[in-house]
Amino acid sequence: MNKKETVKLAELNAKARGNIHLTSEEINLWNELEFKRNKENIHFRLSGYDKYYNAHQCWDFTKYILKNGYGRYKASDIESIYFSNHSITIRLHSTAEDDIKRFNTKQELLGFVIGFNACLQEVA
Repeated sequence: MNKKETVKLAELNAKARGNIHLTSEEINLWNELEFKRNKENIHFRLSGYDKYYNAHQCWDFTKYILKNGYGRYKASDIESIYFSNHSITIRLHSTAEDDIKRFNTKQELLGFVIGFNACLQEVA
């Protein structure tokens, strides 16, 4: 996402939080900008009616791992996370990369992410 899109998304988020009515065009733009932001670290195609849901689940997973770390990696060690067809990979500040988990299919990967997020909601 470029800076202009990031600013517009922040503006629409503020408008929605302030209970200001959004037009249908603004809602569509908001959805597309959120999807674009959520998909930045996903390196496979998302399609179908649940693409927005899956992208948001990956975004939630990414935010949690960057905030809390994962396994033997502390949050301060992790630079970024990305999703490919068959793995979730952590990129470390030391320029190393390590797979959090590997999968046979992208559906299996998405199922893991959704289940992980559901567990976090139950614990919280």
